[in-house]
Amino acid sequence: MNKGIGGCFGANRGADMSVSSHLCLNDGNRIPVIGFGTYAPTMLWSTFHRPDLVRQGLERSLRALQLDYLDLFLIHYPVEFQAGDTLLPVNEDGHYLYSNTDIRETWKAMERCKDAGLVKSIGVSNFNHWQLDRILKKPGLKHRPVCNQVECHLYLNQEKLLRYCKENGIVLVAYSALGSSRDATWRIGEGCPVLLEDPVLNDIASKIKRTPAQVALRYLLQRGIVVLAKSFTKDRIQENMRVFDFELGEEDMTSLYARNKNMRYDRRPMWEDHPKYPFHDEY
Repeated sequence: MNKGIGGCFGANRGADMSVSSHLCLNDGNRIPVIGFGTYAPTMLWSTFHRPDLVRQGLERSLRALQLDYLDLFLIHYPVEFQAGDTLLPVNEDGHYLYSNTDIRETWKAMERCKDAGLVKSIGVSNFNHWQLDRILKKPGLKHRPVCNQVECHLYLNQEKLLRYCKENGIVLVAYSALGSSRDATWRIGEGCPVLLEDPVLNDIASKIKRTPAQVALRYLLQRGIVVLAKSFTKDRIQENMRVFDFELGEEDMTSLYARNKNMRYDRRPMWEDHPKYPFHDEY
């Protein structure tokens, strides 16, 4: 991520058939519109929400990555756990040990990390619009979140959240952009259809001689969404990046939009009892 020659000028464009390789962030930096999903968090983990621990959480990531600064640092999840050496603390009964720091105080500490030059841009992940709004209306707000990284794909189009983010100059970044593999440990994808087997998606892909994955990614890009595509094979990784030399027409975009089911692969139901669990309100 970089400012590029001349920096960023003007607002991000809305839904458009054309797609640029980068989008402007509200702090003047730029972000590539497609990235490689790794799932490994170089974000602020949920045991580091206390303001006095935020910089420590960031520096922990910097040491692990052997870097002096990060281009982008996100609050990984609004759900907070008790601070300590254990990333997922539980009591003797196996129940998660929660905490509930005011997210505005956590954000203020994130701002200090940016001002200290440890990170170029700061944002959030898995926040609903109420949680974003709490930050945006914080007295003395110095830096707005540049992005909100959320689950977003053909079956979860995030239309309301996308509109809210665009209205507030926040880029929506889609993880699980191609659906998600089953993960019994985290109860991900239980009972969910395989996105890349969707018949409408496959019909369009066959018609324009592209892969279902390329069409699924291009659909999100044309809606102004940054996408993270995860794969374990070199050929598929390269294939997923080839999404700039074709366009989806209005009829195909409409057909794909109609496939929305407001369906999540990853709801993390084990954390539903936390006061800041974000998915009770799908907007």
